[in-house]
Amino acid sequence: MKIAIFSFFSGIGFLDLGFESAGYDVVYVNEFHEAFLNGYKYSRRILKKDEPEHGYYLGDIKDYANGHAKDLAERIKAARSNYDLIGFIGGPPCPDFSVGGKNRGHKGENGILSQVYVDLICEMKPDFFLFENVKGLWSTQKHREFYEKLKKKVHKEGYSITDKLTNCIEYGVPQDRWRIFLFGTRADSLKDTRHAGKYNGRLNDFDWEAKTLYTADEAFGFPWPKTSPFKINSDLHRPKEVPIDLATQTWFLKNDTNNHPNSEHCFKPKAALEKFKVIEEGDDSRKSYKRIHRWRYSPTACYGNNEVHLHPYKARRLNVAETLAIQSLPGDFELPSDMTLTNMFKGIGNGVPYLAAKGVAETIKEYFE
Repeated sequence: MKIAIFSFFSGIGFLDLGFESAGYDVVYVNEFHEAFLNGYKYSRRILKKDEPEHGYYLGDIKDYANGHAKDLAERIKAARSNYDLIGFIGGPPCPDFSVGGKNRGHKGENGILSQVYVDLICEMKPDFFLFENVKGLWSTQKHREFYEKLKKKVHKEGYSITDKLTNCIEYGVPQDRWRIFLFGTRADSLKDTRHAGKYNGRLNDFDWEAKTLYTADEAFGFPWPKTSPFKINSDLHRPKEVPIDLATQTWFLKNDTNNHPNSEHCFKPKAALEKFKVIEEGDDSRKSYKRIHRWRYSPTACYGNNEVHLHPYKARRLNVAETLAIQSLPGDFELPSDMTLTNMFKGIGNGVPYLAAKGVAETIKEYFE
């Protein structure tokens, strides 16, 4: 089965890479921020991946409602001649729904893009779509009302849907990161007529746990170490009771972060050096200056708005190579050296963890098969 992906809000490409690794072809990429799109292109060249068959579009998704829709429709039509299914994937910018963000909701500058994305899905009618966003859209009442309206709209347009609030740690990501995944497919895309039309709007047999390694309760229920005194380059015994695959140190070693091309890309403020030395390893209780623990999962990878994460046993902030590892990227994924540190860390913090993206993509593919 050949499946083409049209990607929106692509960022530096973590979600796309997960789908590519699961056997999909990303044939079209849309991103608004030029620095992110340049990072996307660079990483794909390093990974020796082909450019998207139907091109890149640097621009606002609202452009599709203002004269650019015809061009997109033609690209979709051309892709249909070579593919069995066409899918849209995207995670609209989420600060307006984030608990720690601006909280302006669907009327905010970023919040409105969720509606635009859903409107685009309903207009272009891909065979399926994936919508990804933050927990606040699910757990905050006023945002949840808007989210339910989005779901009703796609259902009215002929999509059967299923969604899940999941923590990316369930897929083996060494990070506490809650996200909504909403998957929908048109009834006429379900080739088996026994399935088409029977769902009444819900895909009740879609197994979100098909590719997970843990439940959230299991992952967080292990006897994780709390805090340890900070000492530069200290040795610390690994607790045998916790899963090694969810520990940040495992991923630092796995990705050889000390020798990674992005290992030197790190903010180095001299004024904070003394503060870097007094926070205990594993003390992530404050909003900023959280020190991760080497034998525990990381707090949510979010490196903007004055949020600072510290290395477990070095007196500095995390570098780019380490944050890529926390987002479960392969060790050969890298960003260009001429990208600003701000754009690197913002792009990484915005991304869907690679293993979660790959797990969701594999689940969707097996469902269709």
